[in-house]
Amino acid sequence: MTLRPHCTCRAQGQGLLFRQLFEPESCTYTYLLADRKTKEAVLIDPVLETVKRDVKLVKELGLNLLYAANTHCHADHVTGTGLLKKLLPGCRSVISQDSGALADILIREGHSLEFGAFALEARSTPGHTDGCLTYVLNDKSMAFTGDALLIRGCGRTDFQQGTGDLGGECWGEGGDRLPWGRGIPWTVVVTVAMGT
Repeated sequence: MTLRPHCTCRAQGQGLLFRQLFEPESCTYTYLLADRKTKEAVLIDPVLETVKRDVKLVKELGLNLLYAANTHCHADHVTGTGLLKKLLPGCRSVISQDSGALADILIREGHSLEFGAFALEARSTPGHTDGCLTYVLNDKSMAFTGDALLIRGCGRTDFQQGTGDLGGECWGEGGDRLPWGRGIPWTVVVTVAMGT
């Protein structure tokens, strides 16, 4: 699955740089977003094994990586935020305060990560883990779900304080936990973190 052509074209018209990256061992997608004008950037769900690739891309594009944000605490791979912070001074790690993990910035529902003219709003989407977040772009054109929503399914709920008791669907009865169930249009591009 690749969103690159659609999202890249859509983003360019808004002044947003968008890159979808892939780590094949854990089948994890990582997303780089940046304001083309200010060069401020966010990296969502970085993986330790691909940090050098990510740092190289950030430097090639002349970006200032403000945040390395995780959608949740990952069991299938080690996050790359720690190494990113060492290699790119000024970068701060971000995760849900409900995850039980450590980060420079602990966030919850409604918190925004601003980068240039853009922002990602955190939406609580528990189920896969109790600290799962979906990041929604401020114009509501994209939602980054992490493992809460996978290609052909939703994330496992049987470990890391996950719960399948959300009304029988991936994200609750009638989709009330879906990011677009709370003011997000159905035209939003939903991105996932894993290709399984």
